[in-house]
Amino acid sequence: MFTDLQAAHAWIDVQASPRDHQVHQAAQAIPKENEWRRLDRRPDAAMEDITISQWQDARTASSHEATTPMDRYFVGIALKTTRAKLTRDRQIIFDGTMPAGTLYVSAPSKPLSAQFQAPCAFLHFHIPADQFTTQSPATDGVDDLVLLRDPLAVELAKALIEHGDAADRPFARCIVQTLAMHLTRLELPRARVNALPKWRLRRVEQHIADHFDRSISLSELASVAGLSRMHFAAQFRAATGYRPREYLLNHRIQHAKTLLATTGRPLAEIALAVGFSTQAHFSTVFKRISGQSPARWRLGSKSEPLEVEAPSRRRPAAERDWIASAAA
Repeated sequence: MFTDLQAAHAWIDVQASPRDHQVHQAAQAIPKENEWRRLDRRPDAAMEDITISQWQDARTASSHEATTPMDRYFVGIALKTTRAKLTRDRQIIFDGTMPAGTLYVSAPSKPLSAQFQAPCAFLHFHIPADQFTTQSPATDGVDDLVLLRDPLAVELAKALIEHGDAADRPFARCIVQTLAMHLTRLELPRARVNALPKWRLRRVEQHIADHFDRSISLSELASVAGLSRMHFAAQFRAATGYRPREYLLNHRIQHAKTLLATTGRPLAEIALAVGFSTQAHFSTVFKRISGQSPARWRLGSKSEPLEVEAPSRRRPAAERDWIASAAA
């Protein structure tokens, strides 16, 4: 299950700046895992009530398994966009692109297998079960919550990365308590929607990759998938985490970034080349998704190595890390 909770964009595009070095130093205070969801501990070391760590893997493919301890919840927040497949008891829970800012939860005693098909970086929380509000009727829903894109969770992770220190236990505890309380109060969907089958998804993705430079309607994409508009929109979102319109706009912006960084073409020309009818609309969408205007983004790209991926013919290229230094 992948829920958006009305978040227009739960990932954040951050350009390199002198302040990034400060962020990097703060991030280093959070210990890094040598193995997925495992920290090196002395044999006589007791499990802390709250454990926060970082996991990153630069490999293009990796597989991992872990079972959440019986007395705590596990929460992971993606620091960069990756491709992932999550499996529990031989049942595929999620298989696709996981945008930066995605949060997923594993309840006590629950096993989980993860396969990453791209480099990844996560902030991991091991939270005692008693931190969750047991009186809340939504607590049972957390047991089944798998994937979520939620703006508040993203902001809490940012605060921890930017200001958290391993020795600052009160700050970390406050962040974790707020996150736990927030998760138990979420209004989760009552009905599950089947994800768009992969063969239909590939057809839609290919169609977008071939025609993103012109107007593409929801009816057109639904026709390509062979479904009604209503069923297509719901199943596409369940499969990718994106509304069809949001997916298309992200694909256009990623292609625009490539043109901005590798050519000197005017903004108006680039806007038309990636499917926008006006430069003004292009600039508005670009800033909403990337956090900067096209001109400012282009200026920043000239002073650092190009990190923009060419748009994939299968999925929109990964957004730039929302906290690049934390994933370094």
